[in-house]
Amino acid sequence: MLAGLMILSGIGMIVDDRVLLGESIWTKPLKFSVAFGLYTVTLAWLLTNLVKAARVGWWMGSVFALFAAIEVGLIAIIAGRGSFSHFNIGDPDPLNRVLVTLFQNGVPAIFFSNLAIAIVVLIQRTCDKALSRAMRTGIVISTIGTTIPLWLGIGVDAPERTARNAAGAEVRLLGGHGIGDPDGTGMPFTNWSTTGGDLRVPHFIGMHGIHALLLIAALLVALAVRFRWMHTSTRAQLVTIAAFGYSGLLVATAWQARRGQSLVDPDAVTLGMFAVPALITVAAAVLVIRAAKRRSVALDELPDRP
Repeated sequence: MLAGLMILSGIGMIVDDRVLLGESIWTKPLKFSVAFGLYTVTLAWLLTNLVKAARVGWWMGSVFALFAAIEVGLIAIIAGRGSFSHFNIGDPDPLNRVLVTLFQNGVPAIFFSNLAIAIVVLIQRTCDKALSRAMRTGIVISTIGTTIPLWLGIGVDAPERTARNAAGAEVRLLGGHGIGDPDGTGMPFTNWSTTGGDLRVPHFIGMHGIHALLLIAALLVALAVRFRWMHTSTRAQLVTIAAFGYSGLLVATAWQARRGQSLVDPDAVTLGMFAVPALITVAAAVLVIRAAKRRSVALDELPDRP
């Protein structure tokens, strides 16, 4: 279903010239169908690796997939009707109000099923230590990433405002992704703000943490074929270091957004927030690799036993 919504939204962007806040009405459904499609496929793969509580994981995965499809479907329907799915508290169209309410009520099911899957993954023990660590740290980072728009916006001044939908009718909106600047002024496609903080940046980075760490674990496996010193324990240490670095990136972008600062316009303090975990990550990786090489050389120099 998500793949179908992806195709439908892509076609809509080509043939439908209606806009919301300066971008195609089909941009949001396309982004959500791609993001949830990728995330759902990743969760499905994770669930095939479960040893403990596999039945619980299967049920929670089914709940997540079902509600993800429903939520993205509602986003697409509301977009097709030319209105806002997010932050909409006063739509003049009665049917849109019902659809928005259904959309808002489906969010807790996605959050709690994802949280349950994260807990189930954390108690697993797989054969490959590096892969296990990538799965466990990745799902924690991704779960945190999905909650960022909820907890990071607490205390942010988000006054009620109105915006015109695709039909020109005024819709009452409350809240937003932007801090220090209204939504709708931003980069192409992502629409991340270039003039203020934007919670979508750390949300995106956090949600896809699981993908980044799984890719790193896969890359290390490929490198292990060529480099003898890259044993399982070394790969596990490098995955842990990568998880630290990725978490630092998540914290830095979240802090930057909370300060009302655009991703593309960091000040010196923000650059320092990015630099510190990056330098620690690089230094730690170098130390681990050097130690692994020394151990490998020492083992090669041991005399062969008769």
